[in-house]
Amino acid sequence: VFTPFGQMVIAALIQVGGLGLMTFAVVTLIAVGSKISFLQQTAVKEAFNQTDTSSLVSTAKAVMVFALLVEIAGTLALGLYWLSELGWQQSFFHALFYTISAFNNAGFALSPDSLMPYVDDGFINLVITGLFITGGLGFSVWIDIVKKRRWQSLTAYSKTMLAGTLIINVIALLLIYAIEYSNPATLGNLDATGKWLASWFQAVTPRTAGFNTLDITALRDGSVTLMLLLMFIGGGSMSTASGIKLVTFIVLLLATYNYFRRDPAPTLFQRTIRQDTITKALALTLISAGVTWLAIFLLTITEHHASFLDVVFEAVSALGTVGLSRGLTSELSNAGEGIIIILMYVGRLGPLTLAYFLASPRQRRVRYPESKLPIG
Repeated sequence: VFTPFGQMVIAALIQVGGLGLMTFAVVTLIAVGSKISFLQQTAVKEAFNQTDTSSLVSTAKAVMVFALLVEIAGTLALGLYWLSELGWQQSFFHALFYTISAFNNAGFALSPDSLMPYVDDGFINLVITGLFITGGLGFSVWIDIVKKRRWQSLTAYSKTMLAGTLIINVIALLLIYAIEYSNPATLGNLDATGKWLASWFQAVTPRTAGFNTLDITALRDGSVTLMLLLMFIGGGSMSTASGIKLVTFIVLLLATYNYFRRDPAPTLFQRTIRQDTITKALALTLISAGVTWLAIFLLTITEHHASFLDVVFEAVSALGTVGLSRGLTSELSNAGEGIIIILMYVGRLGPLTLAYFLASPRQRRVRYPESKLPIG
């Protein structure tokens, strides 16, 4: 029910939030001829997940150019496809909004049923999922692909993101297809192609994309539980997605696997994973899980009329800035809305960012003897 002006304001906010305030800050400083200070370079380096400051300006420019090219292509493709259905003005307005929303993993739609009318439309399914997977992989991966152009030359991070995204998407696709195959409220009444398209869309959208082509409230509990994991994991670092990030999840899996093998140095694509990387992944996951638990605890008090599964889904979706809901959003109390707003804010900034901000760095000047504590 927003006016076209209101919708464009929302689209602009989605664009800024998706690409990151740091990207816009760097590009703006360049445009006005200002120099970036050392402290600013350090902050931007952390935001861009870079190891040195020499390529920050070129990285920021590359992010803007890449996003612009992808969104132009998406707008043209969707605009031309919707032309006969909506007319040129409305079709290209819809195309621009949906492209920005999809590429930046926002999930905002211009109708209350999201993309459900296109549940078995192959073109819409593939274009929209292509946009949010492209945005969710992360700009550093695409920059690496453009520069290296060969699998062997890619960084370990890029290889992990590409392989991990493929594996997790295929597993999610097969699981949702199997769970929902006979459900008359979801896949049951679709033809063979429609079943695969709907399964694919619901498999990839929870990793912070937010659109849906099936009624989320009609999904079986198995599918909902799978979506909870996917929403918690999210996309890639320096991407338009949120969550703890896919590589964080993979690093923890490898560290756990190597612990049972008594191997102190987990490796990934012939590269040893540093101990501080494992510690950072563990801290991020633990903080995210703790924030989620606290939000669920508070929501069960403020929204006592709602089912527990709906509350959990709402909280995990908010922290991952996914945007999917099982219908609880519109029924939230004022306190519940406040909790969800805070969760989305934490999820977009990143739990570690807030932890760094709140915690005071301190160098320990005294070292104590080690003690081995029983675990498990």
